[in-house]
Formats: sequence, structure tokens, C-alpha cells
Amino acid sequence: MSNHARLRGASLAGGLALIAASVGACGSSSTASTTGTNVTSKGTNPPVQTLNVGQISKSVAFFPVYVAQKEGYFSAEHLTVPNPPLLGTGAKVAAALVGGSIDVGAGVMTDAFNLANAGQSPKLIADLVNSYYVDIIVGTNFAGAPATAPVDSRIQALVGKKIGITGPGSGTQALIDYLFHLIGKDASTQATLVNLGSSNSAAVDALKSHEVDALAFFQPVGQLAEALHVGQIYISPTNGDVPGLAGATNGTVYTTASKASSKKPAIEAFIRAIAEAEQYIHTTSDSALVPVLQSYDTGLSTAVATSLVGVLKSEIPASPAFNQAGYQAEVKVNTAGGLVKTAPSYGSLVDTSLIQSALGSQG
Repeated sequence: MSNHARLRGASLAGGLALIAASVGACGSSSTASTTGTNVTSKGTNPPVQTLNVGQISKSVAFFPVYVAQKEGYFSAEHLTVPNPPLLGTGAKVAAALVGGSIDVGAGVMTDAFNLANAGQSPKLIADLVNSYYVDIIVGTNFAGAPATAPVDSRIQALVGKKIGITGPGSGTQALIDYLFHLIGKDASTQATLVNLGSSNSAAVDALKSHEVDALAFFQPVGQLAEALHVGQIYISPTNGDVPGLAGATNGTVYTTASKASSKKPAIEAFIRAIAEAEQYIHTTSDSALVPVLQSYDTGLSTAVATSLVGVLKSEIPASPAFNQAGYQAEVKVNTAGGLVKTAPSYGSLVDTSLIQSALGSQG
């Protein structure tokens, strides 16, 4: 069990080299599907390129990456994307990117802010989720204000509790820090944060066994906990419980400035494929999208997957282009709670020219 103060003390800059060594061989040799059609690819029969992608987990944020692979949008762009390794935390994704074992990372905005503060010149290249898709989930024996109480009362009920997060410096920690900040509390001294990694089942088990009193975890962990009757979603930014986080650009794909230059054609092809995937998600019927979601995360029952489809369509943008309002909401949650000291300007972190070049008139 890890105390919040010790978790906060971990330095991203100091950990990059150590973690990079452990994930240096994280790529896979499998290739994208060859099904599907492409309507935005530029050029005629360009050479096939390879782009290595790493992601944190199988949270809903990275569903567009899976769709782009499964529906053949990568291959239609003459792009080979090996199956993205699941690296467990944003810090490990960032380390793999800096270490060179991946070309782009699928993570959360907190990761990009941390990389910028570590002097690694990250560039945001695709918006995946316009919602802070982390929920506070409490166990069935949780003692505190009911889920119908004002949000301040619910946050107060978390004071002094053991709260499971994915890891230090993560978007899950950022939410806890921000919520405590809203009521004038400090989670580093007034809660115990427990590092659980990014496994859905491990998080649910920790709640079920009372290892933790609550979780700050990405979707679909809350939906799984409710389906298994071991907990309930207690505070949900996606449901409007935290107005300051409305529309926050939480799930994202980022690279480094050097990769954005050296791998520009492949990254542009990747962006176009993500645009196709996001359109697919919005235009496919709910009933047809459920089995696709279940093939992405085989732990989802039909009932849970069905409950998530509507949420996904409200969270996932229709285009991977970023917007400043969503960016600023992320700046607020990450800096107000103190997890990130400063955040770069929108113009310096978002690679608008690369995205517009990739999307053309779509951008």
C-alpha cells in the first residue's frame, strides 16, 4: 500500500530511463487488418510504413485505436500498426516513447504535461476522448454521504479513506487531487492512495475485498463494479458531477517533436485512420457497436457493453482535431490540484499544423 506523499515524490524525469529499459522490447509483430475502406488517404499506392503505438490499458479512451486497426483504416492508409502493447501506466508509455520503443503513445493529457515539464518536447496529435472519463467508485460498505448528495459532501466523504488509483502521476491521481482541492483539502495528507496498476479486474477485486474504500478509475471499471454488485459510481465527471471538467480533452495520442518530424507521413496516416475510426463509432448503430466493444475488451458482458455505447458516443469526438476549451479544462484539473506545476500553452503542445496537414479539409 502506497501513501500519497510517497507516490507524488516519484520523479518522471528520473524514472524515464529506468522504465524505458524495461519496455524496450514492447512491440508486437502482428499487423493491422486488411478489411475496410479509406476515403481520405493521400497519394497513390504509397509505400507501406510502420508505426509503433503503445497505450496504457484497455480503457474506453483507446477504443478508436482498436477500431482503426480492426476496421482496416490503418492498412487502407498503407500503414502497419503492430498490436499496441498495454504498458500499464502513463509514465511507462511516456518512457517507451522517450526510449524509442514506440513512436506514439496513447494516454491522457497528464502524461503529455509531465513530459513537457521533463523537457521532452511532446506533441499532441489526436484527440480521443472529450470527457474526464475517470470515475470515483465506492464499495458497497462505503460510509459517507449518499450518491445523491451534493458533490462537495461526496468529496468530503472521501477524506481519510483508502483510494485506489492506477499509479503516481496519473490522470486518476489528478482527479483525486483536484476534487480534494475543491473542498480545501490536501489528498497527500488527508487520504491514502493505493497504486493498483491498470487492470480492470484487479481494481474491482481491490474494491470487493475492501483493500480500498474507493477507486479513482477509468471507464469501464465503474460499470463493471455495478454489474457485479460490488460498488457504485459515486462521482462522475462524464455525468456532469464536476462542472469544471465538462468537455475536458482527457484521452489523447502524443508523440515527440523529433518523431513528428522524422515520421511525419506515417503519423499523418495514423491521424487520418483515427478520424475514420471516430466517424465509424458515431455512425454505427448501438447494436452493431456492442460486439466490437466486446472484442476490444473481452471482459465486458453484453449488458455492460450496451450501457457503455451511449457513453462512448458522447465522449469520443467526431474528429481527432483538438479544441482549446477542452485543453484548458485539462490544464485546470492538472494544475489546480498541484499534480502538474505548469502546463504548456495550447499552441506549443498541440501540433495543429500536422493535424491539419493530415486531415486536409476535414481539419
